[in-house]
Amino acid sequence: MRRFRLTAYVTSFLFAATAALTGAGVAQAAENSSDAAAATGYVALGDSYSSGVGSGSYDSSSGDCKRSTKAYPALWAAAHSPSSFNFTACSGARTGDVLANQLGPLSASTGLVSISIGGNDAGFADVMTTCVLNSESTCINRINEARAYVTSTLPGKLDQVYSAISAKAPAAHVVVLGYPRFYKLGGSCLAGLSENERSAINSAADLLNTTTAKRVADHGFTFGDVAAKFTGHEICSGDAWLHSVNWTNIGESYHPTAAGQSGGYLPVLTSNA
Repeated sequence: MRRFRLTAYVTSFLFAATAALTGAGVAQAAENSSDAAAATGYVALGDSYSSGVGSGSYDSSSGDCKRSTKAYPALWAAAHSPSSFNFTACSGARTGDVLANQLGPLSASTGLVSISIGGNDAGFADVMTTCVLNSESTCINRINEARAYVTSTLPGKLDQVYSAISAKAPAAHVVVLGYPRFYKLGGSCLAGLSENERSAINSAADLLNTTTAKRVADHGFTFGDVAAKFTGHEICSGDAWLHSVNWTNIGESYHPTAAGQSGGYLPVLTSNA
C-alpha cells in the first residue's frame, strides 16, 4: 500500500511537471510565432542602385539621396503592402554610410531587409571616370586597384554592415542584391571604351558579386544575383537597361534605367524575399 502511494505520488508529480513543461513550450512557441507574425515591416538600405538613381521620378524630400518611386524597393512595397516601409538607401552610400545613417528603422518588427552596397567602397565611380577619360592602360591599372580592394578590404566592411543588420533586426530575412555586368562584349557600341576595357570592367563586377555572395552566405542571408536578368540588356546590347555615359546628367551614368529597376532588380528581390 505504501509503495502504491509512493508510485502514485511520483506519477502525479511527473505528470504535473510534464504538463508544466509542455505548457511552457506551447507558450514559448506561441510567443515566437507572434513575434514572427509581427515582423512584417520592410526596410530598404543601400546605395544608388537601391535608391533608384537613373530611373527618374525622385522624391524631392530625399534630396541628394535621390530615392525614386521607380526603384525596386518602392515597386516591391507597392505590390506587397508590407506593414511598414522605410526607404533609407542613398546615392553614393558606402558601407560606413549605411552604418552611420541608414539603420535607424530596423527593429524586431522588421521582416524584410534589402540592400546593395560595396560598389562605392570599391571606387566604382572613379573607375568609370578613369576609364572614360584616360588610356586603356590607365583604365586597366585602376580596375586592378579596385579588384585588390574588393579582395582584401571589402569583405571586412561588408561583415560589419551585415552583423549590424542582424543585431538590430534579428527576425528579418535579408536579401543582398548584386550588380549587373555593364557591357555586352562584341556589342553594338562603335566608340568609347575598348573591348579589353569593357571585359575588365565586367570581370571586376563579377568579382564584386562573388565576394559579396560569400560574405552574404556566411551571415545566413540571401544573395540576389541580377546579372542573369540584365543579360541581353547591357550597355552595347541595343536594348540597354543601363545608362552609358550621360554628359548632361553625369550622376546617372552606369546606373539602371526604370526598365532595369522593374525588369532587372524587382524580379530578383521578389523571387528571394
